Amino acid sequence: MHAGPAGPAAHSVYWQTARFRIDLARPRVMGIVNVTPDSFADGGAHADAASAIAHCEQLCQEGADLLDIGGESTRPGARPPSLEEERARVMPVLRHAVQLGVPVSVDTRHALLMREALDAGADIVNDIMALRGDGAEAALAAHPLAGVCLMHMRGEPATMQHAPQYDDVVADVAAFLAQRAARLQALGVASARIVLDPGIGFGKTLAHNLQLHRGIPALLKLGFPVLVGWSRKSTLGTITGKPVQERRAASVAAALAAAQRGASVLRVHDVAATVDALKTWQALEIDPPPPSPTHGDTR
Repeated sequence: MHAGPAGPAAHSVYWQTARFRIDLARPRVMGIVNVTPDSFADGGAHADAASAIAHCEQLCQEGADLLDIGGESTRPGARPPSLEEERARVMPVLRHAVQLGVPVSVDTRHALLMREALDAGADIVNDIMALRGDGAEAALAAHPLAGVCLMHMRGEPATMQHAPQYDDVVADVAAFLAQRAARLQALGVASARIVLDPGIGFGKTLAHNLQLHRGIPALLKLGFPVLVGWSRKSTLGTITGKPVQERRAASVAAALAAAQRGASVLRVHDVAATVDALKTWQALEIDPPPPSPTHGDTR
């Protein structure tokens, strides 16, 4: 990955993955590819391999820095697919995506699918269980350069929104993520391979989500880059009063706010809009201004 304009200081200047060393000097956009019939934001839109492959290609054209491919809906109350269902959804799409020239993440909590995806050329494991499932740590260990995103979730997807409570949500999430990162480091996983995700919407109330957003700088003190996924989440619906299909503007605003807080990777559905927002923000707030023209349009 090529160097980009300087952004908020990152605690690692890159994310080491199986095939790519991803430069994190500027925020990176991870495009979501849900190969599912029931995901909360786009369930059924890319449920077959052909449409999901076309979506991968479209997101790359729109400027996605990474692709995140998943075959299980983790919306509250979702029915988990069997491993064979999830595998049949993910693998044909992933085999094509790894040929598109960008890092590819497999979004799964199942060790067997992690192994197969990494064997097929995936670069990153993105696990809502933070590799706590049976065999997940060993699956990552079998690929000594693969990147990993460790996410915080309270409970299981089916029950995670049943009255979640924390003593201090930022401190509790930070402690969990620190423990999981330390566990992987003890197993020999280099720190440059690890990114942390506070899990917006996964076992959190609206207030918890807002506190976690404001707490991104505290999470960065753990010494790892932070990935944030605000895209189309229910908290944005509560804030704006808009249904999920009408949350693009809110999602882009939240992604930009996360980048301003120091997030290095933004997991989004609306890639083109997010890419444009980041370019504009970087030009206005980060990059040095262009030289004044000797003449020009002053309208």
